[in-house]
Amino acid sequence: MAAALRPVKRQVTAALLALLIAVPLLWVTLSAVGAALDPGAWAGLRADLQWPRALAMTLWTGVAATALSVALTAWLLAGSFPGPLWQRSVRVLSPMLAVPHAAFAIGLAFLIAPSGWLLRLLSPWATGFEAPPPWPTTQDPWGLGLIAVLVAKEVPFLLWAAASQLQRADTATRLERELDAARSMGYTRQAAWWRVLWPQLWPRLNGPLVAVLAYSLTVVDMALVIGPTSPPTLAVLAWQWLLDADPGLNAQGAAAAWLLAALVGLAALAVQALTRWLHWRQRWVRGTRGQPGPAQPRTWNLWPLAGAYGAVLAALAVGSVSGVWPFPQFWPASFSLQGWESVGASARTLWVTLALATASSATALLWAVAWLECAPAAWDARLRRLVYLPLLLPSVLWVVGLHRLSLAWGIDARWPGLWLAHSLAAAPYVLIALSPAYQGFDARYAQIAASLRKGHWAFLLRVKWPLLKAALLAALAV
Repeated sequence: MAAALRPVKRQVTAALLALLIAVPLLWVTLSAVGAALDPGAWAGLRADLQWPRALAMTLWTGVAATALSVALTAWLLAGSFPGPLWQRSVRVLSPMLAVPHAAFAIGLAFLIAPSGWLLRLLSPWATGFEAPPPWPTTQDPWGLGLIAVLVAKEVPFLLWAAASQLQRADTATRLERELDAARSMGYTRQAAWWRVLWPQLWPRLNGPLVAVLAYSLTVVDMALVIGPTSPPTLAVLAWQWLLDADPGLNAQGAAAAWLLAALVGLAALAVQALTRWLHWRQRWVRGTRGQPGPAQPRTWNLWPLAGAYGAVLAALAVGSVSGVWPFPQFWPASFSLQGWESVGASARTLWVTLALATASSATALLWAVAWLECAPAAWDARLRRLVYLPLLLPSVLWVVGLHRLSLAWGIDARWPGLWLAHSLAAAPYVLIALSPAYQGFDARYAQIAASLRKGHWAFLLRVKWPLLKAALLAALAV
């Protein structure tokens, strides 16, 4: 009787979990849809001469950053997995992911600005500069600075998503055996990796790849710090219009945000089509064997990128205590703690931030684990289209819907409103990071546990969740 009721209990739990996230998500989305029904907003957008160039800049920076991030991720994986070099590289992913996007952009600006550390290091003995040159190293008109900072932040995220698959105890050994088998057939180490491991890993990175593409196309904070300004990206332009005191420009900003949402949706469909095309053509597994030859040393790792992160953080640290710092001196002439004193005076804000991050990330993880454990496959496939809305809707448009929801529910400018907003935004990232490992878990472990008369909770606590520890921690960290 208990065994017969278990599927019913799971479906009831899944229905409650679906309602918990579907109601606020649909409310936010419908509130944002209202901003797209104003014909005057679209007429004003069409008449504005800035948006076509802003749209082109968005496409260029977003697609280029995503393509470079995927290529660099694959290159680093091919040169380090499996082996001790990969294990050492994985350890530095957590601190790299922990660096906030805006803080990284500011630190990079401190490094590459005309008066930044790099030129100070070379001036005046190498460059002859006695004053900062008029170079567009930050907010350049080509968007190269924005592309660089996006790649630097998204590569660790993609590597972490790959690590959640490659670090699984039930798959890592199998993949290593398959690579060894390919080597024994005459393939070189690199050829074996591309023909054996990458075809299995690429479909599992589809969700993280869509998340990276969506973020690169809709990012606002980093684009404001280091992105182009003439023209800006479409997300920045929409944000500026939404902040304007003119209601007409506010509506125009909402229309631009919906245009950006359509762009993200088309880009996600393109990624799905590319994945299916590559699978159909089987391009990764074709080709002839290479010569066995001597074993190739593995020297590619994350340490150069980790060094760049260290330099960025060092620039932020020195900049936070610098006083008078004339160019081209490499070191500040005086130091001041005034900035840190201002931060210390806002200690309550720091505690609110920490508590909010902990509560929202834990909530998203608990919901994702419960959903993946209870929901039938058909339910999961349908609900994901709704859960992924915070990724597909640009942040500027998402904020419009969240603000209207918080006003309607009476939680505007309160802790529950902040917690709900952050939890809804974190849920799709956690679900994307956790799903491949959770859904790819070997079901035979559950059968063995059942044959030993172990209950479902004992199986989860002693077998499944310990084996998925790396994936769970990766989802929580994201």
